[in-house]
Amino acid sequence: MTTTPRPTITVFGIPNCDTVKKARNWLAEHGQDFVFHDFKKLGVPADQLPHWLVAVSWEKLVNRKGTTWRQLEPATQAAVQDDASASALMLANPSVIKRPVVVWRDGGVSVGFDAASFEARLP
Repeated sequence: MTTTPRPTITVFGIPNCDTVKKARNWLAEHGQDFVFHDFKKLGVPADQLPHWLVAVSWEKLVNRKGTTWRQLEPATQAAVQDDASASALMLANPSVIKRPVVVWRDGGVSVGFDAASFEARLP
């Protein structure tokens, strides 16, 4: 009898980000196996970005309240107007992505951490 392995939860972010730490701790405390993808070491997975954009939109993925965004030139900020321009920015500046991005077992995507939302995604 063969069992199909359960897809893994993947948490994308930066290890020293407080919100990423909260999300990782919450998943661990709730017995959830997950993989951590470190943007600093591994970069933004270009093959995942289109899926994220469809699931949650560039407006939610680009953290326009963060330090990285505020340090960008006004012309660079103004140029981010659609999926293509947001993708280029996120690939070039991973720190501009709101964190964590979580890809759940069912393929769903969430951005940020909220315990109630995480709880609702568990089987």
